[in-house]
Amino acid sequence: MVHSTHVRSIQSRIDAPVVIVDDVQKVFESVLRADDPVKAGKESLFLTLNKGTFIRKCPGTRFYTCCGYRILNIGTFCTMDCSYCILQTYFHPPILQLFVNYQDMSQELQILFSEKKLTRIGTGEFTDSLIWENWTDLSRFLVTSFSTQSHAVLELKTKTTAVEKLSRLRHNRKTIVAWSLNTDQIIRDEELRTAPLFARLNAAAKCESWGYPLAFHFDPIVIYDGCEADYRQMIEALFSRISPDNIAWISLGTFRFIPSLKTIIQKRFPKSKIIYGEFIPGLDGKMRYFKTLRIDLYCKIVSWIREIAPDLLIYFCMEDDEVWERAFGFIPSQRGGLSQMLDERAMLICGLDI
Repeated sequence: MVHSTHVRSIQSRIDAPVVIVDDVQKVFESVLRADDPVKAGKESLFLTLNKGTFIRKCPGTRFYTCCGYRILNIGTFCTMDCSYCILQTYFHPPILQLFVNYQDMSQELQILFSEKKLTRIGTGEFTDSLIWENWTDLSRFLVTSFSTQSHAVLELKTKTTAVEKLSRLRHNRKTIVAWSLNTDQIIRDEELRTAPLFARLNAAAKCESWGYPLAFHFDPIVIYDGCEADYRQMIEALFSRISPDNIAWISLGTFRFIPSLKTIIQKRFPKSKIIYGEFIPGLDGKMRYFKTLRIDLYCKIVSWIREIAPDLLIYFCMEDDEVWERAFGFIPSQRGGLSQMLDERAMLICGLDI
């Protein structure tokens, strides 16, 4: 079978014991027996088949403006360890798994491409897009697949610097390489085993030099003493390395969490102060900073970006019309909706066709 070839290739690159299981429940039970199932789930790689669909719509929420993204589900969980990661509660149990039935994935992508509808699609919803680079040829498969068509754009979102394989690929500007960015303090205290800010920006600069369009996601923005100066410094560092003209978009989103995540953070990251801000339940049930606090910081961040890149598309991830109006002076529906705004930007930056 085709997927067996991928399994053998991955095995040859990993110096670790291999166990073949005939029942996935045995894998889950092994992880659940650990003192820290989240940690245990990051220490084993489970190669398996995706028996569902690879391409799905972003679930979003009816209460907040959604970007109309599609998800390409390549695998689940992550080797890094961010205190705020929702995946700690999303999977039961959380386990690092990679789907190796690339042929099925390819067939779904070819159907998508044949529809010739403008589509933005990404692999970073349930995992980091580039943690797999040392073990697989996944990026080569995806980037080259997208390069052959002109109606869809792939976004690879990461907190790593694992970009070297991208240098040798034909991409035709149909892959956007994107980074989640945060301040040095948040990266140091809350984003364990991720790349430092300067390293992420260096990797982004490399990708820009190879002709890739870029994107950045300031999410989660965390409110703490001194955060304003730190976020301004982060923005200045970004634009000191990257041309605004090559950035597809920047998204903004403040820290939000489902209530059950609080207990996990307290247990796994007892030194973390991230959950002790001024929070209130949002319309989607997630705990969010008071709206006045979010709007105040958003307005400042938007103004700092606009000072350097006045024409860059900035958007909010999961905020309502009041926040948009207060921070930007308009709401998405006045400009055709957020999906249309992003589609038009993708057409401009990536050369997509209607």
